[in-house]
Amino acid sequence: MTLDAYLEKRREEVDGALEALLPRPAGPAARLLETMRYAVFSGGKRLRPVLALASCEAFGGRVKDALAPAAALEMVHTYSLIHDDLPAMDDDDLRRGRPTAHKAFGEAEAILAGDALLTLAFEVMATRPAGEAAASRRAEAVAVLARRAGHSGMVGGQLADLLAERRPPAEAPIEWIHRHKTGALLAASVEIGALHAGAAANDLAAIARYGEAMGLAFQITDDVLDRTASAEALGKTPGKDEKSGKATYPALVGLDESRREARRLVALALEAIPSCVKEPAVLEALARYAVDRAH
Repeated sequence: MTLDAYLEKRREEVDGALEALLPRPAGPAARLLETMRYAVFSGGKRLRPVLALASCEAFGGRVKDALAPAAALEMVHTYSLIHDDLPAMDDDDLRRGRPTAHKAFGEAEAILAGDALLTLAFEVMATRPAGEAAASRRAEAVAVLARRAGHSGMVGGQLADLLAERRPPAEAPIEWIHRHKTGALLAASVEIGALHAGAAANDLAAIARYGEAMGLAFQITDDVLDRTASAEALGKTPGKDEKSGKATYPALVGLDESRREARRLVALALEAIPSCVKEPAVLEALARYAVDRAH
């Protein structure tokens, strides 16, 4: 199976899980649920849930055990995008080729939809897969997600990213920002997938290193694409980083050196895949996809 075919197959499974987990718009909260679904079902790569499923498979687990937790990861990612697009943050009008949630529904609705997606994600992570046998894994998955998505991970990285705007690139903690804002949730994805497969502690640490290196490579490539790709390819406004004075790798070291650094990080990610993974081809292909993609 090609990587494109694998991604499509897993995306369909994740979308099915999201459809089942997200309530249909009805009742007094219908507009909130409509906003949530608008943001979740606006396309997207589904990379974080796909990584969770691939990691679970790689460690000999069952995809069905990781499917709902994988969908929860996409809810967290979507909430972060909704809030990231708000006027108080990156102030974007376009996401995945259509109006951002606050443009389509209003700022209050967008903020609350993000809040609701984050809360629902933790409900799902705490209850799926069901059964007493999975209880300790569920608890650990909740802890991993909270750590990687909160102040010591994604949210901390988001604020550091905002505070670094308009500062000279050499003075901004660019690597720290990227590792936390983007890399942390990608690392959580492979950790949670491996966790639900019953991976050993040393293998969980190794696959986390894979996710961290891949996540940094992914964000550096995002920085490059923001300067080189079209709005049609990106599904969002290009050139925004430079106009906003964002702390990025191209601003610091230029496009060519940024590409080289992203490739170096992918090599580190590949080296981190533990030897117990007998069929690492999918994880390897996903790591290379981080820098080979066009959007």
